[in-house]
Amino acid sequence: MTTDLSNIAHPTTESPPGSSADDMPMEMHRVRRRLLQLVALLVVVVLVFMLVPGLGEVRKRLESASPEWLAVGAGLEVLSSLAYVVAFRAVFCARMSWRKSYRIGMSELGAAAVLPAGGAGGLALGAWALRRSGLPLERVARRTVAFFLITSAINFAAVILVGLALALGLVEGTGKLLLTAGPMVLAAGAILLTLGVPRLTDRLVPRWSEAGRSKRLRTLARALDATGDGIGEAVALLRSGDARLLVGAIGYLAFDVAVLYACFGAFGAAPPVASLLLAYLMGQLGGLIPVPGGIGGTEIGLVGALVLYGTPAATATAAVVAYRGILLVVPAVLGGWAFIQLKRSLRDEAGARIPCADDDLPVPEAVAPQRA
Repeated sequence: MTTDLSNIAHPTTESPPGSSADDMPMEMHRVRRRLLQLVALLVVVVLVFMLVPGLGEVRKRLESASPEWLAVGAGLEVLSSLAYVVAFRAVFCARMSWRKSYRIGMSELGAAAVLPAGGAGGLALGAWALRRSGLPLERVARRTVAFFLITSAINFAAVILVGLALALGLVEGTGKLLLTAGPMVLAAGAILLTLGVPRLTDRLVPRWSEAGRSKRLRTLARALDATGDGIGEAVALLRSGDARLLVGAIGYLAFDVAVLYACFGAFGAAPPVASLLLAYLMGQLGGLIPVPGGIGGTEIGLVGALVLYGTPAATATAAVVAYRGILLVVPAVLGGWAFIQLKRSLRDEAGARIPCADDDLPVPEAVAPQRA
Protein backbone atom coordinates (compact mmCIF):
# COMPACT_ATOMS: atom_id res chain seq x y z
CA MET A 1 0.00 0.00 0.00
CA THR A 2 1.26 3.50 -0.85
CA THR A 3 0.27 6.50 1.23
CA ASP A 4 1.61 10.05 1.18
CA LEU A 5 3.15 10.33 4.62
CA SER A 6 5.41 13.32 4.02
CA ASN A 7 3.26 15.85 5.86
CA ILE A 8 2.59 13.42 8.70
CA ALA A 9 6.18 12.35 9.04
CA HIS A 10 7.69 15.83 8.93
CA PRO A 11 5.22 18.33 10.44
CA THR A 12 6.40 21.88 10.87
CA THR A 13 4.40 23.04 13.86
CA GLU A 14 3.39 21.62 17.18
CA SER A 15 0.73 22.71 19.64
CA PRO A 16 1.40 22.09 23.31
CA PRO A 17 -0.86 19.77 25.28
CA GLY A 18 -4.05 21.47 26.29
CA SER A 19 -3.61 24.20 23.72
CA SER A 20 -6.77 25.98 22.73
CA ALA A 21 -5.59 26.16 19.16
CA ASP A 22 -7.63 23.91 16.91
CA ASP A 23 -4.75 22.20 15.11
CA MET A 24 -6.72 19.10 14.16
CA PRO A 25 -5.87 17.72 10.69
CA MET A 26 -7.83 19.55 8.01
CA GLU A 27 -9.54 16.37 6.81
CA MET A 28 -11.13 15.89 10.24
CA HIS A 29 -12.94 19.22 9.92
CA ARG A 30 -14.63 17.77 6.85
CA VAL A 31 -15.84 14.56 8.43
CA ARG A 32 -19.51 15.57 8.17
CA ARG A 33 -19.13 16.19 4.46
CA ARG A 34 -17.21 12.94 4.05
CA LEU A 35 -19.95 11.05 5.87
CA LEU A 36 -22.55 12.53 3.54
CA GLN A 37 -20.43 11.52 0.55
CA LEU A 38 -20.06 8.04 2.01
CA VAL A 39 -23.82 7.71 2.48
CA ALA A 40 -24.41 8.94 -1.06
CA LEU A 41 -21.96 6.40 -2.43
CA LEU A 42 -23.59 3.62 -0.44
CA VAL A 43 -26.99 4.60 -1.84
CA VAL A 44 -25.57 4.49 -5.36
CA VAL A 45 -24.05 1.07 -4.74
CA VAL A 46 -27.35 -0.27 -3.37
CA LEU A 47 -29.26 1.11 -6.36
CA VAL A 48 -26.75 -0.45 -8.74
CA PHE A 49 -27.21 -3.87 -7.17
CA MET A 50 -30.98 -3.48 -7.13
CA LEU A 51 -31.57 -2.11 -10.62
CA VAL A 52 -28.71 -2.97 -12.98
CA PRO A 53 -29.52 -5.96 -15.23
CA GLY A 54 -27.13 -8.89 -15.05
CA LEU A 55 -26.71 -8.77 -11.29
CA GLY A 56 -29.67 -11.01 -10.51
CA GLU A 57 -27.46 -13.85 -9.31
CA VAL A 58 -25.60 -11.51 -6.95
CA ARG A 59 -28.89 -10.18 -5.57
CA LYS A 60 -30.12 -13.71 -4.93
CA ARG A 61 -26.96 -14.56 -3.03
CA LEU A 62 -27.14 -11.40 -0.94
CA GLU A 63 -30.76 -12.15 -0.03
CA SER A 64 -29.81 -15.66 1.09
CA ALA A 65 -26.89 -14.59 3.28
CA SER A 66 -26.61 -16.29 6.67
CA PRO A 67 -27.06 -13.69 9.47
CA GLU A 68 -25.06 -15.92 11.83
CA TRP A 69 -21.99 -15.87 9.60
CA LEU A 70 -22.29 -12.11 9.11
CA ALA A 71 -22.43 -11.66 12.90
CA VAL A 72 -19.28 -13.77 13.18
CA GLY A 73 -17.67 -11.51 10.60
CA ALA A 74 -18.58 -8.41 12.61
CA GLY A 75 -17.09 -9.97 15.74
CA LEU A 76 -13.88 -10.80 13.88
CA GLU A 77 -13.65 -7.20 12.67
CA VAL A 78 -13.84 -6.05 16.30
CA LEU A 79 -10.94 -8.40 17.11
CA SER A 80 -8.98 -7.03 14.14
CA SER A 81 -9.52 -3.49 15.42
CA LEU A 82 -8.40 -4.45 18.93
CA ALA A 83 -5.26 -6.07 17.49
CA TYR A 84 -4.54 -2.76 15.73
CA VAL A 85 -4.74 -1.01 19.10
CA VAL A 86 -2.24 -3.52 20.58
CA ALA A 87 0.25 -2.83 17.77
CA PHE A 88 -0.36 0.92 18.04
CA ARG A 89 0.47 0.94 21.74
CA ALA A 90 3.60 -1.17 21.22
CA VAL A 91 4.94 1.24 18.60
CA PHE A 92 4.19 4.61 20.16
CA CYS A 93 4.39 4.05 23.92
CA ALA A 94 4.20 0.74 25.76
CA ARG A 95 3.48 2.68 28.97
CA MET A 96 0.45 4.43 27.52
CA SER A 97 -2.78 3.45 29.25
CA TRP A 98 -4.95 0.96 27.40
CA ARG A 99 -7.81 3.46 27.52
CA LYS A 100 -5.75 6.13 25.78
CA SER A 101 -4.35 3.60 23.30
CA TYR A 102 -7.85 2.39 22.48
CA ARG A 103 -9.22 5.88 21.95
CA ILE A 104 -6.45 7.03 19.65
CA GLY A 105 -6.01 3.76 17.76
CA MET A 106 -9.73 3.20 17.26
CA SER A 107 -10.19 6.83 16.21
CA GLU A 108 -7.52 6.23 13.54
CA LEU A 109 -9.43 3.24 12.21
CA GLY A 110 -12.70 5.16 12.22
CA ALA A 111 -11.14 8.03 10.28
CA ALA A 112 -9.53 5.62 7.81
CA ALA A 113 -12.95 4.03 7.18
CA VAL A 114 -14.54 7.38 6.34
CA LEU A 115 -11.74 9.43 4.78
CA PRO A 116 -10.06 8.74 1.43
CA ALA A 117 -6.34 8.59 0.57
CA GLY A 118 -5.38 5.09 1.64
CA GLY A 119 -5.60 5.60 5.39
CA ALA A 120 -3.52 8.79 5.58
CA GLY A 121 -6.40 10.62 7.28
CA GLY A 122 -6.41 8.11 10.12
CA LEU A 123 -2.64 8.32 10.56
CA ALA A 124 -2.80 12.12 10.60
CA LEU A 125 -5.48 12.02 13.30
CA GLY A 126 -3.35 9.70 15.43
CA ALA A 127 -0.29 11.92 15.01
CA TRP A 128 -2.32 14.97 16.05
CA ALA A 129 -3.67 13.25 19.18
CA LEU A 130 -0.22 12.02 20.21
CA ARG A 131 1.31 15.47 19.81
CA ARG A 132 -1.53 17.03 21.78
CA SER A 133 -0.83 14.41 24.47
CA GLY A 134 2.72 15.67 24.83
CA LEU A 135 4.72 13.12 22.86
CA PRO A 136 7.85 14.70 21.30
CA LEU A 137 7.27 15.82 17.74
CA GLU A 138 10.19 13.90 16.25
CA ARG A 139 9.14 10.69 18.00
CA VAL A 140 5.61 10.98 16.64
CA ALA A 141 6.95 11.62 13.13
CA ARG A 142 9.32 8.65 13.11
CA ARG A 143 6.94 6.23 14.78
CA THR A 144 3.99 7.18 12.53
CA VAL A 145 5.98 6.25 9.44
CA ALA A 146 7.37 3.16 11.20
CA PHE A 147 3.89 1.99 12.23
CA PHE A 148 2.60 2.28 8.70
CA LEU A 149 5.63 0.43 7.33
CA ILE A 150 5.40 -2.38 9.89
CA THR A 151 1.73 -3.09 9.22
CA SER A 152 2.44 -2.96 5.48
CA ALA A 153 5.48 -5.25 5.87
CA ILE A 154 3.25 -7.89 7.48
CA ASN A 155 1.12 -7.86 4.33
CA PHE A 156 4.15 -8.24 2.06
CA ALA A 157 5.60 -11.01 4.21
CA ALA A 158 2.27 -12.85 4.04
CA VAL A 159 2.29 -12.58 0.24
CA ILE A 160 5.76 -14.14 0.14
CA LEU A 161 4.92 -16.99 2.53
CA VAL A 162 1.57 -17.85 0.96
CA GLY A 163 2.88 -17.47 -2.59
CA LEU A 164 5.80 -19.77 -1.79
CA ALA A 165 3.50 -22.37 -0.21
CA LEU A 166 1.18 -22.29 -3.23
CA ALA A 167 4.03 -22.41 -5.73
CA LEU A 168 5.50 -25.47 -4.00
CA GLY A 169 2.10 -27.16 -3.72
CA LEU A 170 2.25 -27.25 0.08
CA VAL A 171 -1.29 -25.90 0.43
CA GLU A 172 -4.46 -26.14 -1.67
CA GLY A 173 -5.01 -23.39 -4.22
CA THR A 174 -4.42 -22.32 -7.80
CA GLY A 175 -1.74 -24.25 -9.60
CA LYS A 176 -0.76 -21.44 -11.98
CA LEU A 177 2.83 -20.48 -11.28
CA LEU A 178 2.42 -16.88 -12.50
CA LEU A 179 -0.42 -16.25 -10.03
CA THR A 180 1.57 -17.61 -7.10
CA ALA A 181 5.22 -16.86 -7.72
CA GLY A 182 4.52 -13.50 -9.42
CA PRO A 183 3.08 -11.70 -6.36
CA MET A 184 5.75 -13.33 -4.18
CA VAL A 185 8.58 -11.90 -6.31
CA LEU A 186 6.96 -8.45 -6.43
CA ALA A 187 6.51 -8.41 -2.65
CA ALA A 188 10.11 -9.49 -2.04
CA GLY A 189 11.32 -6.79 -4.43
CA ALA A 190 9.24 -4.15 -2.64
CA ILE A 191 10.76 -5.12 0.72
CA LEU A 192 14.31 -4.99 -0.66
CA LEU A 193 13.70 -1.61 -2.28
CA THR A 194 12.28 -0.24 0.96
CA LEU A 195 15.28 -1.42 2.98
CA GLY A 196 17.54 0.32 0.46
CA VAL A 197 15.88 3.72 0.93
CA PRO A 198 18.01 4.78 3.98
CA ARG A 199 21.25 4.29 2.04
CA LEU A 200 19.80 6.22 -0.91
CA THR A 201 18.65 8.93 1.51
CA ASP A 202 22.16 9.38 2.90
CA ARG A 203 23.46 10.04 -0.61
CA LEU A 204 20.75 12.20 -2.11
CA VAL A 205 19.26 14.28 0.73
CA PRO A 206 22.38 16.39 1.46
CA ARG A 207 22.65 17.32 -2.22
CA TRP A 208 18.95 17.98 -2.76
CA SER A 209 18.68 20.07 0.41
CA GLU A 210 21.41 22.53 -0.61
CA ALA A 211 20.57 26.20 -0.90
CA GLY A 212 19.64 27.15 -4.42
CA ARG A 213 17.85 23.91 -5.17
CA SER A 214 14.27 24.10 -6.38
CA LYS A 215 11.48 24.05 -3.82
CA ARG A 216 10.11 20.82 -5.27
CA LEU A 217 13.50 19.11 -4.92
CA ARG A 218 13.90 20.31 -1.32
CA THR A 219 10.41 19.05 -0.50
CA LEU A 220 11.25 15.70 -2.05
CA ALA A 221 14.46 15.58 0.01
CA ARG A 222 12.51 16.24 3.20
CA ALA A 223 10.01 13.50 2.41
CA LEU A 224 12.79 11.06 1.51
CA ASP A 225 14.67 11.88 4.71
CA ALA A 226 11.54 11.34 6.82
CA THR A 227 10.86 8.05 5.07
CA GLY A 228 14.43 6.90 5.66
CA ASP A 229 14.17 7.73 9.36
CA GLY A 230 10.86 5.88 9.57
CA ILE A 231 12.32 2.79 7.88
CA GLY A 232 15.22 2.78 10.33
CA GLU A 233 12.81 3.09 13.22
CA ALA A 234 10.64 0.26 11.86
CA VAL A 235 13.65 -2.05 11.53
CA ALA A 236 14.76 -1.21 15.06
CA LEU A 237 11.31 -1.89 16.48
CA LEU A 238 11.08 -5.24 14.70
CA ARG A 239 14.59 -6.23 15.85
CA SER A 240 13.66 -5.38 19.43
CA GLY A 241 11.57 -8.57 19.49
CA ASP A 242 8.51 -7.00 21.13
CA ALA A 243 5.94 -9.81 21.01
CA ARG A 244 3.07 -7.35 21.47
CA LEU A 245 4.00 -5.56 18.27
CA LEU A 246 4.12 -8.75 16.21
CA VAL A 247 0.96 -10.20 17.76
CA GLY A 248 -0.92 -6.95 17.19
CA ALA A 249 0.26 -6.41 13.60
CA ILE A 250 -0.31 -10.03 12.57
CA GLY A 251 -3.66 -10.19 14.36
CA TYR A 252 -4.80 -7.01 12.62
CA LEU A 253 -4.27 -8.70 9.24
CA ALA A 254 -5.32 -12.23 10.19
CA PHE A 255 -8.65 -11.29 11.76
CA ASP A 256 -9.49 -9.03 8.82
CA VAL A 257 -8.86 -11.87 6.38
CA ALA A 258 -11.04 -14.05 8.61
CA VAL A 259 -13.84 -11.49 8.19
CA LEU A 260 -13.73 -12.04 4.43
CA TYR A 261 -13.70 -15.81 4.95
CA ALA A 262 -16.77 -15.53 7.21
CA CYS A 263 -18.54 -13.51 4.53
CA PHE A 264 -17.92 -16.32 2.06
CA GLY A 265 -19.28 -18.69 4.70
CA ALA A 266 -22.46 -16.60 4.77
CA PHE A 267 -23.08 -17.71 1.18
CA GLY A 268 -21.91 -21.30 1.70
CA ALA A 269 -18.93 -21.22 -0.66
CA ALA A 270 -15.51 -20.41 0.77
CA PRO A 271 -12.46 -20.74 -1.52
CA PRO A 272 -9.19 -22.34 -0.33
CA VAL A 273 -7.71 -20.25 2.49
CA ALA A 274 -4.34 -19.72 0.76
CA SER A 275 -5.94 -18.48 -2.48
CA LEU A 276 -8.31 -16.28 -0.48
CA LEU A 277 -5.42 -14.72 1.44
CA LEU A 278 -3.36 -14.04 -1.67
CA ALA A 279 -6.34 -12.56 -3.51
CA TYR A 280 -7.14 -10.45 -0.44
CA LEU A 281 -3.62 -9.04 -0.26
CA MET A 282 -3.40 -8.26 -3.97
CA GLY A 283 -6.95 -6.91 -4.17
CA GLN A 284 -6.40 -4.35 -1.41
CA LEU A 285 -4.51 -2.15 -3.89
CA GLY A 286 -7.88 -0.95 -5.16
CA GLY A 287 -8.33 0.89 -1.87
CA LEU A 288 -5.75 3.46 -2.96
CA ILE A 289 -8.35 5.20 -5.13
CA PRO A 290 -9.10 8.47 -3.25
CA VAL A 291 -12.82 8.10 -2.51
CA PRO A 292 -14.45 7.97 0.95
CA GLY A 293 -14.00 4.52 2.44
CA GLY A 294 -12.32 3.33 -0.76
CA ILE A 295 -15.80 2.42 -2.03
CA GLY A 296 -15.64 1.14 -5.58
CA GLY A 297 -11.89 0.73 -5.91
CA THR A 298 -11.50 -1.80 -3.11
CA GLU A 299 -14.49 -3.83 -4.25
CA ILE A 300 -13.28 -3.98 -7.85
CA GLY A 301 -9.77 -4.90 -6.75
CA LEU A 302 -10.93 -7.68 -4.42
CA VAL A 303 -13.52 -9.14 -6.79
CA GLY A 304 -11.06 -9.05 -9.68
CA ALA A 305 -8.35 -10.78 -7.65
CA LEU A 306 -10.75 -13.42 -6.31
CA VAL A 307 -12.05 -14.21 -9.79
CA LEU A 308 -8.47 -14.38 -11.06
CA TYR A 309 -7.74 -16.97 -8.38
CA GLY A 310 -10.71 -19.12 -9.36
CA THR A 311 -13.72 -17.86 -7.37
CA PRO A 312 -17.04 -17.57 -9.28
CA ALA A 313 -17.83 -13.92 -10.01
CA ALA A 314 -21.29 -13.86 -8.38
CA THR A 315 -20.04 -15.49 -5.18
CA ALA A 316 -16.99 -13.24 -5.01
CA THR A 317 -19.09 -10.10 -5.54
CA ALA A 318 -21.64 -11.00 -2.86
CA ALA A 319 -18.96 -11.90 -0.33
CA VAL A 320 -16.94 -8.74 -1.00
CA VAL A 321 -20.01 -6.51 -0.69
CA ALA A 322 -20.83 -8.07 2.70
CA TYR A 323 -17.18 -7.82 3.79
CA ARG A 324 -16.90 -4.18 2.81
CA GLY A 325 -20.12 -3.36 4.64
CA ILE A 326 -18.71 -4.82 7.85
CA LEU A 327 -15.35 -3.13 7.26
CA LEU A 328 -17.01 0.27 6.96
CA VAL A 329 -19.64 0.05 9.67
CA VAL A 330 -17.75 -1.57 12.57
CA PRO A 331 -14.66 0.73 12.59
CA ALA A 332 -16.80 3.79 11.85
CA VAL A 333 -19.11 3.13 14.82
CA LEU A 334 -16.36 2.15 17.27
CA GLY A 335 -14.02 4.85 16.00
CA GLY A 336 -16.67 7.56 16.10
CA TRP A 337 -17.44 6.93 19.77
CA ALA A 338 -13.73 6.63 20.60
CA PHE A 339 -13.07 9.98 18.88
CA ILE A 340 -15.76 11.72 20.92
CA GLN A 341 -14.17 10.39 24.12
CA LEU A 342 -10.69 11.31 22.87
CA LYS A 343 -11.62 14.93 22.22
CA ARG A 344 -13.09 15.22 25.70
CA SER A 345 -9.97 13.79 27.35
CA LEU A 346 -7.63 16.07 25.37
CA ARG A 347 -9.33 19.16 26.79
CA ASP A 348 -7.74 18.38 30.15
CA GLU A 349 -3.98 19.04 30.00
CA ALA A 350 -3.13 16.68 32.89
CA GLY A 351 -5.39 13.95 31.59
CA ALA A 352 -4.11 14.38 28.05
CA ARG A 353 -0.45 13.69 28.81
CA ILE A 354 0.79 10.15 28.44
CA PRO A 355 3.68 8.53 30.38
CA CYS A 356 6.11 8.72 27.46
CA ALA A 357 5.61 12.47 27.05
CA ASP A 358 8.58 13.49 29.22
CA ASP A 359 11.31 11.78 27.22
CA ASP A 360 11.96 10.67 23.68
CA LEU A 361 12.68 7.08 24.73
CA PRO A 362 15.09 6.42 21.86
CA VAL A 363 15.46 2.87 20.60
CA PRO A 364 18.42 1.19 22.38
CA GLU A 365 21.66 1.29 20.37
CA ALA A 366 21.81 -2.51 20.50
CA VAL A 367 18.81 -2.76 18.19
CA ALA A 368 19.08 0.50 16.28
CA PRO A 369 19.87 -0.01 12.57
CA GLN A 370 23.16 1.33 11.25
CA ARG A 371 22.89 3.69 8.32
CA ALA A 372 26.01 4.15 6.28
